[in-house]
Amino acid sequence: MRIIAIIPARSGSKGLPDKNIKLLDGKPLIAYTIEAALSSGVFDTVMLSTDSEKYARIGKACGAEVPFLRSETASSDSSTSWETVLEVLDKYEELGQYFDLFCLLQPTSPMRTADDIRNVYNLFISKNTIAVVSMTELEHPIAWCGALGKNGSLDGFMEKTGFKQRQAHDAYYRPNGAIYMVSVPEFKRNQFLYRKGAYAYVMPKERSVDIDTEFDFKYAEFLMGEKTKNT
Repeated sequence: MRIIAIIPARSGSKGLPDKNIKLLDGKPLIAYTIEAALSSGVFDTVMLSTDSEKYARIGKACGAEVPFLRSETASSDSSTSWETVLEVLDKYEELGQYFDLFCLLQPTSPMRTADDIRNVYNLFISKNTIAVVSMTELEHPIAWCGALGKNGSLDGFMEKTGFKQRQAHDAYYRPNGAIYMVSVPEFKRNQFLYRKGAYAYVMPKERSVDIDTEFDFKYAEFLMGEKTKNT
């Protein structure tokens, strides 16, 4: 079974310019994901999908393959990660390389470890599944959330049942963006992953940082500093 790690690193981030190569504890952000993928020992190929020659050079220096640059279509603000995955798989097939599984590893999740990747792979194999998606538990019960009315009105904000103590609520989970391991044939048939036959891999909050803003980046810097102090 051949497996490819796809690390998407578009250069056009607006919320945090050049976030994918921004230095985190002295290393470009993409380095953490490339290193974790390589260290996991799971993949036949670890590739960086980028539209930037500069990013490509940095990715190659970190050990990733960059056999081609991303197309303009897959690099727009409206393009999705799944469009990027399809483009990568198609281009590798044009080169005569076919894969049974792919693993999408977003570089904005630098706290994800090689062990997390190995655990996802082992779960995928043991469950004989179509997909494994990394998740983390919601910070607060979902019953405590709601939409505000006009002018900030709380009318109808929360049902009375929402006032129960945290411990009385069921746990809810959200995708944390760190790891998506998927069967290639199943993905080509149906790109919706949250369905019967797919499973969750639950990660703790401290490894579920998804960097989108300057605040997220500073939080990752803090966690990285704490990790360094404890090793």
